[in-house]
Amino acid sequence: QVQLVESGGGLVQAGGSLRLSCAASGSIFSINTMGWYRQAPGKQRELVAAQPSGGSPNYADSVQGRFTMSRDSAKNAVYLQMNSLKPEDTAVYYCNAVLKTSRWGSSLPYWGQGTQVTVSS
Repeated sequence: QVQLVESGGGLVQAGGSLRLSCAASGSIFSINTMGWYRQAPGKQRELVAAQPSGGSPNYADSVQGRFTMSRDSAKNAVYLQMNSLKPEDTAVYYCNAVLKTSRWGSSLPYWGQGTQVTVSS
């Protein structure tokens, strides 16, 4: 069984910063891509940032230059530093990992439980 546990959400004023953390644990053979998604009320879940194993992060245009994603492969962890936050960044943020639980298994997506980020104007 695989678990992704997020932390670091909260309430912040516009222009402020927050740092999200996510750690994957359990029966993990290998992790390909890790990333962050978000879902605002009444909207579809959207990609914020994602980083393949051994690669560089890709960002949504809306967060480029404000958010920075980093990954610690040794800890199966990923982080999202969010600066210059805007009210439109308000959403539930989800950690995502595409991983294998065995050498011969398929790569499948796993999700964290989500953490609320609220940016007040």
